[in-house]
Amino acid sequence: MDRVLTNLRMVTMQPQTGYQVIKNAMIGIQGGKIMFADCATRHNLHGHPDVIDCQGALVTPGLIDCHTHLIFAGNRANEFEQRLNGVPYENIAKTGGGILATVRATREASEDELYTLALQRLKGLKRDGVTTVEIKSGYGLTLADELKMLRVAKRIGKLEDIKVSTTLLAAHALPPEYADDSDGYIDYICTDIIPAAARGKLADAVDVFCEGIGFSPAQCQRVFSVAKKHSLPIKGHTEQLSNLGGSALAARMGATSVDHIEYLDNEGVAALAACNTVATLLPGAFYFLREPQQPPIDQLRQLEVPIALATDFNPGTSPIASLRTMMNMGCTLFRLTPEECLRGVTANAAQALGLHESRGQIQVGMDADLALWNLETPAELSYRLGVPDLIARVVDGHLFPTNGEDTHDN
Repeated sequence: MDRVLTNLRMVTMQPQTGYQVIKNAMIGIQGGKIMFADCATRHNLHGHPDVIDCQGALVTPGLIDCHTHLIFAGNRANEFEQRLNGVPYENIAKTGGGILATVRATREASEDELYTLALQRLKGLKRDGVTTVEIKSGYGLTLADELKMLRVAKRIGKLEDIKVSTTLLAAHALPPEYADDSDGYIDYICTDIIPAAARGKLADAVDVFCEGIGFSPAQCQRVFSVAKKHSLPIKGHTEQLSNLGGSALAARMGATSVDHIEYLDNEGVAALAACNTVATLLPGAFYFLREPQQPPIDQLRQLEVPIALATDFNPGTSPIASLRTMMNMGCTLFRLTPEECLRGVTANAAQALGLHESRGQIQVGMDADLALWNLETPAELSYRLGVPDLIARVVDGHLFPTNGEDTHDN
């Protein structure tokens, strides 16, 4: 073993019994992988050079934030204030606000500027035990600017203490250059942006915003088809504001996840179940927009659709860089159980990113990505906010104590 962690109370998040606490556990790590994870009495560690006594810490898989828009420039606090003073969003958008304000700022920013801004936001996720983060493009909306965002995300992924999954979201909004030609912009995505991202190995997946203010199901289907031709997995922002059938479409085309889904109907839930597509809930946007429509939690449970949770960190509708806050919101707003929330940011979040064979559980052969907590029970991860409970994160077997959190940010 390269390293052995002992004196643990382990929560593996494996199927069926993974939420139960295994006392007096130890984890052996070699080459960044978990070599054993079980009761300490089964192993003789006499003379082992690197044994770390974790002093009874609770250990879970490293948390996974499977939906973020972490890279952008500027902020929209002024719009937040305007809306609260009664200015309609439509008026804000007509005067240059909304997503296009973020697009302008992001286009103007350099890669170094975007990288520095994203690292600041990432600190909040790390403090919540995140070891893997998904990062989308979608605020460039030109070939050069979408690739710029993806390059920054890949650069972040080279840090030792975080893993990054990149997603091309060129079909996020209609750029001003195509103000009256959404089909023309979809053509541009399909003929220029997706092939370039694939050639450069910059995207791990392709996403779309299937919505009345975004793109139609037919347009999203075109994007999905081209992504699949380039061997890129697909996913969707679907059923957030209305029910267009985007979730069912994405699932039937093989999507790993569909996200938001407040307006998902029974047919859509059945499609997710049939295709084993993850339903990713984004309670931050639900909260921030004061959305009255609840996701269909009971139907998802009944058909055993995997449920993930994510921050949706973005400047317009969820500027909240805290995955544990999302867990608390999942419980309080959506009535999920703490177990469902923890599974939603570990095993199911890994599945949403197509990473379920390597992350999201403490299991032999999986990546040694862990979070060590000063907590008595796993329920406290969803219950308590603001208290610095994280002791350390482990990424590929390397230990990053909380008090050294920022040592790899430069």
